[in-house]
Amino acid sequence: MKRVVTAVILIPLVVIALFKAPGWLFTLLVFGVAVLAAHEYLGIAKAQGYRPFGMISYILVALSFVISFAIARLSEPPGGSVAAMGGRAIGMLFLWSMPLVFLWAPLILLLASLKREPLSEALPDAGISYMLLPYVGFTLGLLPILRAVHNGSLFLLYLMLLVWCGDIAAYYVGRAIGKHKLAPRVSPGKSWEGTVASVVGAVVVGWLLFHFILPIAAALRDTHLLNTVRTVASYSSWEPNANIAPLWLVAVFAIAVNVAAQLGDLVESALKRGAGVKDSGRLLPGHGGVLDRIDALLFALPVGLIFYLAGLSRYFDVA
Repeated sequence: MKRVVTAVILIPLVVIALFKAPGWLFTLLVFGVAVLAAHEYLGIAKAQGYRPFGMISYILVALSFVISFAIARLSEPPGGSVAAMGGRAIGMLFLWSMPLVFLWAPLILLLASLKREPLSEALPDAGISYMLLPYVGFTLGLLPILRAVHNGSLFLLYLMLLVWCGDIAAYYVGRAIGKHKLAPRVSPGKSWEGTVASVVGAVVVGWLLFHFILPIAAALRDTHLLNTVRTVASYSSWEPNANIAPLWLVAVFAIAVNVAAQLGDLVESALKRGAGVKDSGRLLPGHGGVLDRIDALLFALPVGLIFYLAGLSRYFDVA
């Protein structure tokens, strides 16, 4: 019951923030989530006997969000820009900005590790600390960037729905008929039946979302969530082939996002199992910690970025 109540409260808040929060506020909210997730990650590392560099890790995550916010601001398309322009801006700015953090971060951590006693722990502690940057800082930093581009909120909503629906299908089908263990050493509760149901559910939901993207966009406009949407006289005469992604592309996108999401779930399960903890935290009743709720999204976001830049953005040009 707690699981359902928490979801009912959080999901509308996420959607409202996704569509209505100013860019700076949205980035600040995501950064807050990143800090909580970083705290839980560092706690898991400590439970395994490591001594991560907490303060340096938080500073690096904060710096990655400063860069993400700057990229997001520069990626916002002016007036009549199309989605492709936002995509090109992301690609160029990402190429020159974020790598600077990833280049200097390991060097800073290695220098800090020189004071470790015994020195045999210097490299593991520096490595564990650095992993926080790509695992949490980089991935969550994609949220304000993708949101800033043309109809980026709609794209992120679709991405999150694919992750959420796949997770729901895996959970309930796995509980009902799951018999063959997927990865008993990492997560005994996951089954192949649930995994297959998750993939199928993501493809079906993906097809529905893309097939009805124009009516969905219009409904979001009518509820004042989506500010710009193509005006159509009547959806009764709407042509299904008008700017609608082909089924094969939707299937590839949904499967790629779903597989990435399930891998993210397994990775976090492995981290917790190695530390001997059931949940990453207790902040969310019925769900565990923040990291427990975003583990799938952390792996799905980079996949979503790849598809957006590869051309999927054109199917979100509904304004």
